[in-house]
Amino acid sequence: MVAPTSVQARAARLREQIEWHNYRYYGLDDPAVPDAEYDRLMQELRTLERDYPELVTPDSPTQRVGAAPLAAFAQVRHDLPMLSLDNAFDEAEVVDFDRRIGERLKLGQVDYVAEPKLDGLAVSLRYEHGHLVCGATRGDGYTGEDVTHNIRTIGAAPLRLRGKGYPPLLEVRGEVFMPRQGFARLNERARERGGKTFANPRNAAAGSLRQLDPRITAGRPLDLFCYGVGVVTAGALPDRHSDILLQLREWGLRVCPEWRRVEGVAGCLEYYRGLQARRAALPYEIDGVVYKVDRLAQQQELGFVARAPRWAIAHKFPAQEELTRVLDIQVQVGRTGALTPVARLEPVLVGGVTVTNATLHNADEVRRKDVRVGDTVIVRRAGDVIPEVVQVVGERRPADSRPFEMPTRCPVCDSQVLRPAGEAVTRCVGGLYCRAQRKAAILHFASRRALDIEGLGDKLVEQLVDREQVQSPADLYGLDVATLEGLERMGRKSAVKLLAALERSKATTLERFLYALGIREVGEATAQALARQFASLEALLAADEDRLQQAPDIGPVVAAQIRAFFQEAHNREIVQRLRAAGVHWPAPAAPAIDRPLTGKTFVLTGTLNGMTREEAKARLQALGAKVADSVSKQTSYVVAGAAPGSKLARARQLGVTVLEEEALVELLSR
Repeated sequence: MVAPTSVQARAARLREQIEWHNYRYYGLDDPAVPDAEYDRLMQELRTLERDYPELVTPDSPTQRVGAAPLAAFAQVRHDLPMLSLDNAFDEAEVVDFDRRIGERLKLGQVDYVAEPKLDGLAVSLRYEHGHLVCGATRGDGYTGEDVTHNIRTIGAAPLRLRGKGYPPLLEVRGEVFMPRQGFARLNERARERGGKTFANPRNAAAGSLRQLDPRITAGRPLDLFCYGVGVVTAGALPDRHSDILLQLREWGLRVCPEWRRVEGVAGCLEYYRGLQARRAALPYEIDGVVYKVDRLAQQQELGFVARAPRWAIAHKFPAQEELTRVLDIQVQVGRTGALTPVARLEPVLVGGVTVTNATLHNADEVRRKDVRVGDTVIVRRAGDVIPEVVQVVGERRPADSRPFEMPTRCPVCDSQVLRPAGEAVTRCVGGLYCRAQRKAAILHFASRRALDIEGLGDKLVEQLVDREQVQSPADLYGLDVATLEGLERMGRKSAVKLLAALERSKATTLERFLYALGIREVGEATAQALARQFASLEALLAADEDRLQQAPDIGPVVAAQIRAFFQEAHNREIVQRLRAAGVHWPAPAAPAIDRPLTGKTFVLTGTLNGMTREEAKARLQALGAKVADSVSKQTSYVVAGAAPGSKLARARQLGVTVLEEEALVELLSR
């Protein structure tokens, strides 16, 4: 039965009214009608849509819940990475941050936007032509999980943007959190049912957003504040971060009402002190303040370092502390063989989190603090930092307490432990043969930024190592279907997929291979510097410490670690076995004189069809080019793929040459 015109008009009017009331409630924190009136409008719309199903639209307020449970979350790759922030833990570090900004921009005073640092879960909302099409978690910053069905259940996330003037593609970044009052009610209901309670609002928010059944998420009191944008296409946004926040609010997106535009470092610190004083009265948990340079042009000029922007910093609130008792001191062995004493504690609630373990760092630290089993200690937790023992309450020490001694043998493999001269850390010399190091080393070898062996996760590595089927990364390439089929939760299909992933991983780059080996002090940047400097593995193996130090940013400590690693016979043997198994990389690049892009700086933006951005970056670097993260006057070319971000607009503003993917391919082929 087709709905009469009058019914269609009434349904449209109801949707418009409900969206307006949602905006007043969530966007402006200023509800225009009582809850009962809002419920009446919703019920009338539900009735009309039930009687006339053709009236149901994807962005109708009644459609926030209704999708079937998912079998698993799909992966979403962020076109523009969701970077983390550097931290400041005292005012001096904030002053130093402001000084660096001023020096780089050659300004005496900089305008900032100060915002509360919410203790929730970072998400990305993608709007196409004003309609919400995808919601994703931050994940590792490059790849997150598709939680669109669950985002749709959050009233503060509009299914359709209000007003007009928004870009055809607008990616909004925000934080999903659970208000304190809602968290208390959720745990109270759980206790009444005899169920498990959540430790803190952040855990509750993260667990709620990652439910496969959106109906469960809909029953949780989640909220959302938007704090910025990611990818934006074919649309102009204001040139200040503060004005972008105001614009987002006009489009119906909820923005934290506590943000302020402040002048200079004095304004930042004044805001921090004021918010800290009101922290307990806020309806949600925060663990600090975020400062961002307000002008986008200045953000572009400042750019990024490693995986954090230079133009923003998180100023954490002072750590929270509590008293508890040390039940035991145990030693953990890490991936690099480091022995770390850990205090096993009587459970205590610190800053909303139940703490049962705290790091003691190393033997010197245990001796300095004189921590003993049975001691009453002060435990500190600051944000996401691992809890630590601050000091011992001496007057509560029991008479039978005993000093801690670092073991002389590895507690995992019984190998000898050594403490190199000048170092605070004691290490197991078992290397890749130590079971504790073996598991972590193999996981590191298979990680996304190393050899990227898809499907080789913690549980699988644990089984392979425990069954002695894999004792080093080289053994991975000797696995077969029969071996893998015998493992828990591994059928033939999964085994075949893993073997295919192993085969794909053999084609890599020298810098990835070096990073995958897990050499102490050799991270991604150092591995890249070594690959560029030596061009071949053979040249690197032959290098002494003096030669190693000729590579950028490699000093005597790192050089000694690299040399020690390759001098170990078993390490060389594993490298040889990996090469024999077929792990390979492109031949060394031509000398600099034959590298035609030497001296040119490229910036990549958007999605490329024929290759990933990482592949494009590697090929450009092989030809001598530098690939930067931000556009400046020194940029030679900006390569624009599909859905380019703000870098494209910046390139046009500065008159930088823009290449489309076809032109890049032609350039690389020449």
